[in-house]
Parts: sequence; structure tokens; C-alpha cells
Amino acid sequence: MTDKNLNKIAKQTESRKDSHLELALSSQNEQIDTRFYYEPMMAAHPSDVEEWPVQIGTKILRFPIWISSMTGGTKKTNEINMRLANTAAKHGLGIGLGSSRIALENDKKINDFDIRPIIGRQLPFYLNFGIAQIEKMLEEKSTQSIVDLVGRLDADGVIIHVNPLQEWMQPEGDRIKKTPIETIQLFLKATQLSVIVKEVGQGFGYKSMKELMQLPLTAIEFAANGGTNFSKLELMRNQSKSEFLMPFVQVGHSAEEMVLLNNSLIQELGNKVQCKTVIISGGIKNCLDGYYLLQSSKANAVYGQASEFLKHAKVSQEALDEFTKRQIEGLLLARTYLTLKQQ
Repeated sequence: MTDKNLNKIAKQTESRKDSHLELALSSQNEQIDTRFYYEPMMAAHPSDVEEWPVQIGTKILRFPIWISSMTGGTKKTNEINMRLANTAAKHGLGIGLGSSRIALENDKKINDFDIRPIIGRQLPFYLNFGIAQIEKMLEEKSTQSIVDLVGRLDADGVIIHVNPLQEWMQPEGDRIKKTPIETIQLFLKATQLSVIVKEVGQGFGYKSMKELMQLPLTAIEFAANGGTNFSKLELMRNQSKSEFLMPFVQVGHSAEEMVLLNNSLIQELGNKVQCKTVIISGGIKNCLDGYYLLQSSKANAVYGQASEFLKHAKVSQEALDEFTKRQIEGLLLARTYLTLKQQ
């Protein structure tokens, strides 16, 4: 090694030591994450090419992270969706688009949901429709239009969001006449499409989860209480009801509670379980939250985020890609060095 290189290394070391001295007192940690054992002796660093593949339907994700459904159909939201599709393609993630209803109502909007050329054929993407709309289309015998749209966009299937509280709170909301479980059963029979069922911010209780797990669904997405709550969002728009119905937004189930519920039902139902994949979402703020819930689950699981992706997607493609890269980095570090204290 040359004298020039030695001097450069010496200066770098000196600079690092000085920064350590300046930061030492302010870097003392007063909080400990009590969910994990930290095992620094048992593994080398993860490699740069390491992956964590998980199957959703017939497609394989490179990492167990799902970009949860948000929005779409306007110029601003379409730009966001294209950024999300780009980062899904770059990092090998799955994605659910926001409500695709507008694509059925206006042919000019179909291209706004055409992300297959961006994400490629190896990754899953799903269109999104509300349970009230599915119910109405079954009544009108018009579900073939959804089948046709899925085919036209080469989507993998549909996400049905079940949102009775949101519809009730929404000033323009639809009224649900049948039980959502019956509507989903009829839709599965009528279309043979791959279907994911999700909530919109309050999760599913015991009876609902039990019924869903016995259907031939591709996945159940929790959308638990703790993340974006669309009932609360609608009440913020609907001042005539907000004073009286706002307590309802506190009703629901956390993502952790739903993981434990799903685990319990796997054991209770045994071979009656048809849906064996879950997308754990609702209030997951960082990679350690995601890792903890993945490791806690007995199902084939990925974790989903919406608002965290949206926050960075609104800034720029670069900000979104950096956020996603760091999520994956943290997830792989966690898998390498952390184990759960309670399993």
C-alpha cells in the first residue's frame, strides 16, 4: 500500500474517532425493544444478493413486503401509482392498486391502471373493488366486466375491500344489503378469479376471520386498526355524523392481535383452512414491526404498508426507492441477528 493511501486511511480513521467523541454522550439509548433477543455471535453480515422469497398466488416476491392499496384514477394519484409500480419492479415486491371502479366506468381511465409493463410478468399486482360494488354487480349480473378488465390489464386478480363502517360514514356511501361473506362466495363462484379480501383500517374479528379462512382466497389482508382508518377519514369529511359516530373509529383489532387470532384459527380449523396466506398490515411503521409480525405468524405471510410508502412516493421516485431499499436492508439485518423472545 502506498504512502498516499496510508495517509488517506489515517485521516479517515482520525475523522471517525473525532465524530465518535462528539456523538458519544448524545447517543446513549434509554429505550429497549423488548420483543427480540439480539444474537451478534451467530451470523456474518447478510450478503448484498440475499433475498427472502415468498409466494402470493402463482407469483414469487423477492421479499415479504406488500405495497398496500391506496388510491388511483386522477392525474396526481396515477403519478404516485407509477412510482409505486417502479419501486415494486426494482425490489421485487407485490402491489395492490387503489379502487379500480373508475376504470369500469370510463374506458379512458383504463390505462391509468396498466402497470404490468412496469412491474413485469414475474410479480403480482391486483385491482381493487369495494364490497358494495361487487354486491351490485352480482345483482346486475355484470361481473364479467371485472373479469374482462383483469384480463385486459393482465392483472393477477382482484382485492375486495370490505368496508361497511366506511360506507356508512361516507356522505356518498353505498348501503350493503347482503352479508359480505355471502357476496364474496357468490363472486368466487361467478368469476373464478384470484381474490384477496381486505379491511380498510379496523381489521377482522374472530367470526369474520374464521369464515374467510375457509374460502379459497389467495390471501387475507388485515388492514388492522393502527394504520390509516377510512372510517375516520370519512367522518372527517362528514361533519354531520362525526360528533356522534367518531367512537367507532376506536373499534377494531391491531395487527398483532390479528396474527394471534389467525394462528389460533389455523390450529382450530385444521384441514378446513383454505386460505393459508395473509398480508399483515395496519400500523406497521418500520422493518422491525414487520419482522416481528412475520416471525409471529404461522401462516404464509408478508407485511403490507400503505401510508409509509405513500409518504415517500409523494416526494419523488428517488425518495421512495431509498425508503424501500432501507426497509429491505433492515428486514435482512433483523432476520440475521434477531429472534423473538416469545414464540
